[in-house]
Amino acid sequence: MSDAAGAVVVGGASGIGAAVVDMYRARGASVLVWDIAGKPDVECDVADPDAIDRALAETLDLIGLPAQLTITAGVGHVGMLLDEPVEEWDRVIAVNTRGPWLVMRALAKASIAASAPASFIATSSVSARLVDRSMGTYCASKAALSMLVKVAASEWAPHNIRVNAVGPGVTQTPMLGEAPTGRGWWGAVEDRTPLGRLGQPGDIAQAILALHELEWVTGQVLEVDGGLALHSPIDAYGENMRQGAEVNR
Repeated sequence: MSDAAGAVVVGGASGIGAAVVDMYRARGASVLVWDIAGKPDVECDVADPDAIDRALAETLDLIGLPAQLTITAGVGHVGMLLDEPVEEWDRVIAVNTRGPWLVMRALAKASIAASAPASFIATSSVSARLVDRSMGTYCASKAALSMLVKVAASEWAPHNIRVNAVGPGVTQTPMLGEAPTGRGWWGAVEDRTPLGRLGQPGDIAQAILALHELEWVTGQVLEVDGGLALHSPIDAYGENMRQGAEVNR
C-alpha cells in the first residue's frame, strides 16, 4: 500500500490492532488508530453511532479517505446461556457485531461517494463456527460478524470494495487477561494446536496485511489459528458426558 492511500485500524491501541499498526508504520504507511483506550489518533467507541460519524469526519480531515480499514475492536465474554443477562448480550453484540457493521457502512458510503476502491477486514474468530460451552454470546456475535462480512462483500463488490475477515484462534492479547500459559486450559489449547503454541498478535497482523493486498479475494473468513480449528479446542464429547452424569445423579 502506498503512503498516500492511508489506513485506519479500529481498536489499534492494543493487541492485534496494535500489531497491525506497527506493521503499517514499519512499511512507512499513513495509518490512524481509532480506539477508546490508550492514546488513539482518533477517539471512537464503536458501540456509539455518533462517535463513528465524528471519527470518520476527523479521519477525512487528517489523512483523507482511507483505502484500507481493519477492525480489531471487540470484547470477550464468558457466561452460560441460561444465566446470561439481556444487558450483557446486548453489550457484546453492540461491540462485536453492530460496531463493525456501523464502521464498515460509514466507510463504504464515503468510498462509494468518492468512487474509490477499498479493502475492509474485520476480526471474527474460530468461535464463529466452533461450539464452546459458556461462550454462547461471544460465539453468536462472531458468527453474525462472519456472515455480515460475506453479505457486505456481495453488496459492495460492484463499487470495488472488498470485504473479508480473519478468524484468530486463541491469541495472547489483553483479552486473555493474566492467565498463565503452558498449563491448565491454555496448556490444553497449546497441546491441541497443530503448530504447538498460542497465537501472537503479530501472527494475525501478518495475515491481515497480506489479505488486504489480495485483490481477487472477497467475502472470505481466513482462519489464522495455527490449525486449532481443524478440531474443537474443547473436549466436547467428554464435557457433555460429564454434564449428563451430573444431571442424572
